Amino acid sequence: MIRSQIADAQTALSDEEVALCQRVFDHISSVREITTDTEREDLAQRVIHSYQHGVKDEGALLRLLI
Repeated sequence: MIRSQIADAQTALSDEEVALCQRVFDHISSVREITTDTEREDLAQRVIHSYQHGVKDEGALLRLLI
């Protein structure tokens, strides 16, 4: 999910950055029990947007988006 949203955003993230965003996405999806495609796409966009706007710490992203 994260990789498709990054492709849509036309941004260059390193493999490590993608992995961090994916971990945050996976954790939040599990905690919030997100199951619909719409909710997953929204969350992926929010994770990437937050990361691109300076929230680079994994814990900070989790706290912001949960």
